[in-house]
Amino acid sequence: MTSCSARSSSCSSSPVRCTSPLGDELDASERSLARRNEELLLVNRIVRHDIRNDMAVANGWAGELREHVDEAGEPMLERVLRTTQHTIDLTETLRDFVEALKPGTEADLEPTLLSEHLRETIESCRETYPHAAFEVGEIPEVRVEANALLGTGFRNLLNNAVQHNDTDEPRVDVSAQTTDGSVRVRIADNGPGLPEKRREAVFGRAERGLNSGGSGVGLYLVDTLVRQYAGDVWVEDAEPRGAAFVVELNRVE
Repeated sequence: MTSCSARSSSCSSSPVRCTSPLGDELDASERSLARRNEELLLVNRIVRHDIRNDMAVANGWAGELREHVDEAGEPMLERVLRTTQHTIDLTETLRDFVEALKPGTEADLEPTLLSEHLRETIESCRETYPHAAFEVGEIPEVRVEANALLGTGFRNLLNNAVQHNDTDEPRVDVSAQTTDGSVRVRIADNGPGLPEKRREAVFGRAERGLNSGGSGVGLYLVDTLVRQYAGDVWVEDAEPRGAAFVVELNRVE
């Protein structure tokens, strides 16, 4: 109980603010919620406006090229059309994702085949980054508690492994291992690595959220998705150099 719980004339007329530890906790919670909502609005604006509009324009231009591409170039054009359309479709899915993160809502999870999402994402990244080597170990045929955005999380980790690589020949090693009740997917690169002091901030987990040093929308999205799945993601050292992002998800029998 606060010192002002008993109403006295001096308390009612005084401009001094009456506070309590519970009130401070509520204020901190409200500030945290307001910051999270601002970050969601940022993600939604980037996805719905910038990315979707640019991809729609690119898809339209690519479609106009059909009459000007010879037989040898047709497969490449089809890949461009598929990729841009996939991105447009993905923005719609991410819209639903942002809606799902509003206060009072929960993610709609279902048994999801890990190997299918992971292999499709790796093949897509191979096409996007032909200069990079993607080495894939055995992927167990297990189902995890997730949804259709599972591949989006892996895509951001794979993109990160190549985009932040400082070598002439980027290499990404993907492996997966089952444990009791869960499965761990490890995505390791041969880049510069990540100092331990930055491993929380890179996911936007620090007080400043997306404004934390080294954080970005991609890894923030990964962390948010994995938490929605009641899983975990962290960073380890890779050998002989580089960083390894490990995603742990709950298995569904």
